[in-house]
Amino acid sequence: MKDKTIAILENRAGEQLADLVRKYGGTPFSAPALAEIPDIDPVLISQMIEDWQANQPDFFIFQTGVGVKALFATTDSLGISEQFLQILNAAVIAVRGVKPSAVLKSRNVRIDLPANDPYTTAEVLASLAQYDISGKLVVVQRYGDTNWDLQHALEAKGARVAEITTYRWSLPENIQPMVDMMDALAVNSIDMVCFTSASQVHNLFAVAQQLARNEALKADLNRSMVASIGPVCTVALHKFGLKVDVEANPPKLGPFITAINSQFA
Repeated sequence: MKDKTIAILENRAGEQLADLVRKYGGTPFSAPALAEIPDIDPVLISQMIEDWQANQPDFFIFQTGVGVKALFATTDSLGISEQFLQILNAAVIAVRGVKPSAVLKSRNVRIDLPANDPYTTAEVLASLAQYDISGKLVVVQRYGDTNWDLQHALEAKGARVAEITTYRWSLPENIQPMVDMMDALAVNSIDMVCFTSASQVHNLFAVAQQLARNEALKADLNRSMVASIGPVCTVALHKFGLKVDVEANPPKLGPFITAINSQFA
């Protein structure tokens, strides 16, 4: 990607991704399209754990490392982490991805059902397929939005679903970098745009909608090159009529950058 300009919509790992672009001789163009807003209610968490001591959940599904960290930080501050760990020990624990697994292992939580690569909802559901979850209480640690595909699939199997909210996704306060990226795309100043979550796709087009630039953005992205971190992100891009030139396999930053560099090579 030497001498190429690579637009990065990532926020939390944006600088890490930018450093990898520079390592390969590219120029990063930062346009964060997603903000993580803390959204955890200590009173609600305390009440949920009290309820779970009387009504033991059958399954827990953990989806993100940052969410699990926030949850344990809250139980630590409330002095109820030991009770929470006892509840987890009595349930079947399913995990989507290596990051939540690492946080749980740091707390000595047994992981019964680690989802396989590429760690999408399909793999989570496949790991649960060996169980009859009809009538069972399944607690899902939410990521930035409710995972409706997961929730609907669980409910279709007869499960009772409860959700733990730890943070939510939103537009960044400053959307000007996204507007600047659209302007740069319009004059062919960006060689590739990197999407690392489906929500970035939705947020970018939400901003474009406000500016009446939806069709122009779609045309500009399809004239440039588009990179997707993985299959979930790719589905979102296709829904907006975008071609995907690069998809990471596995869906991690290292393989993502390697795939991008290989595309230009």
